[in-house]
Amino acid sequence: MGPRPPYDQIVFSGGGTRCFWQGGFLDVVRDPLGLDPARISAVSGGALTGAGFITRQGARILSLMKEAFAEQQSNAPMHEIAEGAGISPHQRIYREVVEAAMTRKAIETIANGPVFQIYLGHPPTGTLAPMTGVAATLAYEAELHLISSPHFNWAERIGVTATMVDARQAARDGRLTDLICAAAVIPPLFDLARWDGKDVIDGGMSDQAPMPEPDEGRSLILLTRAYRRIPEIEGRHYVAPGDEVEADKVDFTDPAKIDRTWNQGKNEGERFLRGAEK
Repeated sequence: MGPRPPYDQIVFSGGGTRCFWQGGFLDVVRDPLGLDPARISAVSGGALTGAGFITRQGARILSLMKEAFAEQQSNAPMHEIAEGAGISPHQRIYREVVEAAMTRKAIETIANGPVFQIYLGHPPTGTLAPMTGVAATLAYEAELHLISSPHFNWAERIGVTATMVDARQAARDGRLTDLICAAAVIPPLFDLARWDGKDVIDGGMSDQAPMPEPDEGRSLILLTRAYRRIPEIEGRHYVAPGDEVEADKVDFTDPAKIDRTWNQGKNEGERFLRGAEK
C-alpha cells in the first residue's frame, strides 16, 4: 500500500523553538504525501511554521533563526533590560526573523494561498491585563503538566478568551508580520501585543491544537511534545515527537539545538513514511 491520501487540514501546535521539529518533519513528508491542505490553523510559534510551510521556506527560516541565535550570548542581557527593551531579547529577535522571512513574495503567496488561520489568546480585560497574562501563563503550565493534553480549559476559567484570525486577510492588509509575532506573546517574557483593539497573549494557553473553522475532513495535527492524553477522534491524526526535542522553548542562544530539533523532525518524518507504506 502506498502513502496515505492527502490531508484536508494541517494544524500546527505551538512550542517556541520546539516548532522546528515540525519544520523538519514536513521537509521529509510533504512531497511524498502530496500535502496540499485546503485549511491550515496554527497557534503560537506554529504560526511561523505554518507560514513557512505555505511559502516553502522552512529551511530558510531555520537558517535565519540559527544566524540570529549565533549572535545572542544570553537570554536576558542586562544592558537590554537597562535600556527598557524588556525582560529578554526574545521579542526583538523573533520579529527580526519573521520580518526577514515574510518577504513581499511570501506575503503574496500567503494572501493567495489556502485558508490560513492563526489562533490568538486574550487575557481578561481591565487595568490588570499584564498581570492576568502572567496568571494565564501559570495556569497553562500547571495544566500542561497535570493534565498533559493538547486541549485544556484552565486558562479559560480565569477569563482567557481566543480569536481565530484570517491570516490571508492580514497578509492583504499588510499586517501578517504583526499577526505572526502577536501569536507568540508569552507573558512575562514578551510585552503584550494588541490585535484589533484587544490585548493578545499566546493562544496556546487556551488550546495547543486549535482546529480550523470550519473543521472538515482529515486532519494532520503536528504537536511539539509528547502528551499522556491525546484524544482519539475520527478524522484526526495527531503526530508528536517520539523523543523529547533538543530545543528549549525560549532559549534563543544555541543554534545547534534548533538544528538538532529540525533533524529530529526529519527522522520522525522518515519513520512516519515507513509506517504509511506498510
